[in-house]
Amino acid sequence: MPTHRSTTHDHDGDLAVFLIGLRVAKPWRPDLWVPTFRAMPPMLAELHEAKAAAERGEGEDLGFLGHRTLVGAGGPTVLQYWRSTEHIYAYAHDDGRHHRPAWLGFYRRVAGDAGAVGIWHETYAVPAGGAETLYVDMPPTGLGAAVGVRGSSGRRHARLADRGSAPRP
Repeated sequence: MPTHRSTTHDHDGDLAVFLIGLRVAKPWRPDLWVPTFRAMPPMLAELHEAKAAAERGEGEDLGFLGHRTLVGAGGPTVLQYWRSTEHIYAYAHDDGRHHRPAWLGFYRRVAGDAGAVGIWHETYAVPAGGAETLYVDMPPTGLGAAVGVRGSSGRRHARLADRGSAPRP
């Protein structure tokens, strides 16, 4: 009988989950939505470069843990994992980083054509022990890809107890 490999994410502290997405309502206005779409890759590259530099002890830890891009009928969504909401807000308001100029540029571009392109975000603070994950026969994905994985019994009660959380009935 084959043995399945079960893992769970390897992070025991607080974390924050940030979702950001784009919706194109007027595809005939690429002058408005293409620059908005193109703004995300440089931000993600900056975050990954800063994370790698911090791990080498060569730069500031911005608190970014990792991301995953999802594409659906409603447009692209980027799911990001951070150490805290404070880290997200600090990055978003830092004039020396890619986000703030992109944010201001978006509002300048769409000022004359409201509704042509929409952006949205959601921010969730997850206290230590508040996240539960299970990956069975999967490469690291989602939160596991962002923070690494460790072996798991595959049983929810055991995973939650291991993190100091009581399972709900």
